[in-house]
Amino acid sequence: MSKPIRIGTRDSELALWQAKTVQQQLEHLGHKTVIVPVKSTGDLVLNKPLYEMGITGIFTKTLDVAMLNGDIDIAVHSLKDVPTALPVGIVQGAVLKRGNTRDMLVFKNNEEFLSQQNAIIATGSLRRRAQWLNQFPTHTIVDLRGNVNLRLQKLEENQDWNAAIFAAAGLGRLGIKPENSFNLDWMIPAPAQGAVMIAALENDEETRTILSEINDEHTQICTQIEREFLRLLEGGCSAPIGAIAFVKDDEIFFKGVLLSLDGSKKLEVQRSEKIGSHYNMAEYCANFIIERGGKRLMDTIKNSDRKIDVFSTKSLTEQQLRMFNDGLKVESDDAIKISLNRISPILLKSTLKNVVITSQNAVEAILKSVDATELQFKNIYCVGRRTKRLIAQKIGPVTFAANSAKALAEHLVEFIEGTEVTYFCSNIRLDELPSILNENNIEVTEIEAYQTKLDASKIHTDAKAVMFFSPSAVESFLKQNKANGIAFCIGDTTATEAQKYFKEIQVAKIPTVESLIELVNHHL
Repeated sequence: MSKPIRIGTRDSELALWQAKTVQQQLEHLGHKTVIVPVKSTGDLVLNKPLYEMGITGIFTKTLDVAMLNGDIDIAVHSLKDVPTALPVGIVQGAVLKRGNTRDMLVFKNNEEFLSQQNAIIATGSLRRRAQWLNQFPTHTIVDLRGNVNLRLQKLEENQDWNAAIFAAAGLGRLGIKPENSFNLDWMIPAPAQGAVMIAALENDEETRTILSEINDEHTQICTQIEREFLRLLEGGCSAPIGAIAFVKDDEIFFKGVLLSLDGSKKLEVQRSEKIGSHYNMAEYCANFIIERGGKRLMDTIKNSDRKIDVFSTKSLTEQQLRMFNDGLKVESDDAIKISLNRISPILLKSTLKNVVITSQNAVEAILKSVDATELQFKNIYCVGRRTKRLIAQKIGPVTFAANSAKALAEHLVEFIEGTEVTYFCSNIRLDELPSILNENNIEVTEIEAYQTKLDASKIHTDAKAVMFFSPSAVESFLKQNKANGIAFCIGDTTATEAQKYFKEIQVAKIPTVESLIELVNHHL
């Protein structure tokens, strides 16, 4: 090419690094170049998360226009920012050899916050947010935007923040190596993360031929699979989708993930194929996700702004969601986040004559602390059918099970052996059971088996109905939302709490999720 190749790029430090890398490779092959910086909408608007801005290709649109107008010959992008459907007349000319694909956590002080209930993590990515909350559901995520240096500065200045998530490739390319950082090997990156793509005009055959000289074939194959997986799931900046493919010994290994916005639901797929037999890999993996609830999950994400018909304060399974009447928009999230405590093995291995367990969480905490064969429980009393079933399966026979804490307390007053009970409970619990026992001269030793955090989501529109599964869920929900619509309650104790705030209450005949869904369907 007789005249210099005009390289279009965003004017951020990282984008310029990428453009200069392309420039060096082209000039090494004897081609003349000039860099043309252009500022994008994504760089100009920093007060909103990307997924709220509603623009496809927010970091690429300005460069697309410049190239179609003839102001630049090629455009250099982070491939993960490029829409899966390129504008008419523009094609992918090349991808450079891929850099680090991982996400990196940069933290302050020490890593102790990872085991804490109330840590604060900063990221502007829905994918990172969802995967982090899936791993650490009680943590809080705050939005973080701007170039790499600005984000590092914000992390340092916000005293309440514990850490922020970055693309490892971006930090490495700028020569930034934070002392307090490590790769998040468990987090699946964005499709094409770590890859640099050069776009060109479709009818500019001379430029496309030149770009083919710097194209990395393995990177092209892997990122093409990842982006096709993304396209088939119909995702983008507004959906938490991760995908990674790599080549080893002429075999391609792929892993993909789709999550709900809050991270409570997660669908994963893995597959490997020999190079040459990989052409249907993305389609297979996308269909695998779609057939296992991915379609409903994507529909929920796409319709997130539509008015909710039913909101459940307990995360529902795909099978449970399918039980609702057609046409109902149902969303669910755990209003109560649970963290199991480690209980003293010495206590659990000692002989306990009367044990009271009112939730499955307490059972899990006990079994997490010691093996079931080491427990010395003589009489076990519990609340709820499912708790009874779990105890019977994993610990041993249940002496008596009641439908409510009050009913259990009244039974113990009349039939207990001795005058002492050991009550495995949460840091938040109703006073009813211990109060009744104490009033009747039964000594209660409370063991905090797990911690309950009131952490309900704020729903953007009032729901026609809200499903509650515990009094604490009512309290948690109302910290973020108003008492509107019908309160569908799993039992009388929950209904008693809901009656303080809701005008209309409905109670399930049987204290099960399925019975409560049936009740919702009957009324809606």
